[in-house]
Amino acid sequence: MDTVLWALMGVIAGACIAAQAPINASLGRALEVPVAAAAVSFLAGGVVLWALAFLFSHLTHTPINFGAPAPWTFLAGGLLGAFYVFSNITLTPLMGAAAVMALSVTGQLIGGLFLDKIGFMGMAVREISVGRIAGAALLVTGAVMIRVL
Repeated sequence: MDTVLWALMGVIAGACIAAQAPINASLGRALEVPVAAAAVSFLAGGVVLWALAFLFSHLTHTPINFGAPAPWTFLAGGLLGAFYVFSNITLTPLMGAAAVMALSVTGQLIGGLFLDKIGFMGMAVREISVGRIAGAALLVTGAVMIRVL
């Protein structure tokens, strides 16, 4: 049952990203500076996440260990996320939400295959199999079809 709930969470998260793209694109048009919409999105999300982080830290009596992570990791995830959100804000009005999501998922899958292959940042190494390549090819084909047809 846990596996189904985790999968459902992943699907809901994907739907949130799909809804986030046109919302942020609309915000970017209204602000007239798309990167400002990305900043607002990150600010709002950051405030909520910090509140939750401190709440969970307090409830579990687990202090946040800011000294443990490698310093570069404090920026890396945020910079990658900022590029992703800014790209969605810029591309959604040009291509439509479905095409942008299809291309984003394609990039995520290809990147994920590579990161699995090398065991990036301590992840378990997972070989690139024929089935994984076929799945990626089908997704790329679907992305092209959504964009072109």
